[in-house]
Amino acid sequence: MYLRPARCGVRCCLASIFALALVSFSTPLFAVGALAVGKCGAYGVAFDYASEAKAKTAALKQCKGECTAVTMRKACAALSLDMTNPCGSFGYAIAPRISGALNAASRKCYDFGGKECVIRAWTCDAKG
Repeated sequence: MYLRPARCGVRCCLASIFALALVSFSTPLFAVGALAVGKCGAYGVAFDYASEAKAKTAALKQCKGECTAVTMRKACAALSLDMTNPCGSFGYAIAPRISGALNAASRKCYDFGGKECVIRAWTCDAKG
């Protein structure tokens, strides 16, 4: 038994191009994320927003109390807290990869006097 290969005409080529275009445009081109940090372990995270303002607003909405937010683009952010005193030392960092953000946040927590620093939150945008 012999099977002939299927012939792909103009319609098939156009359908393939259309499918590739859908896949490539399905991820956000200008993904922005934010990490909000407050007192006593309060935090909020946001990722893959169209603008810095929207990402900050979303992160601050999750954070309880007086919080400040930092944004990231094509990166990751992490927050580390001293678990012996959650209202004490903390550190946060933004880095191109999650491993760098986690390490830097923990290091900053210890630098600011933390005794048992652990990662409390982390996030990455679509490109991080």
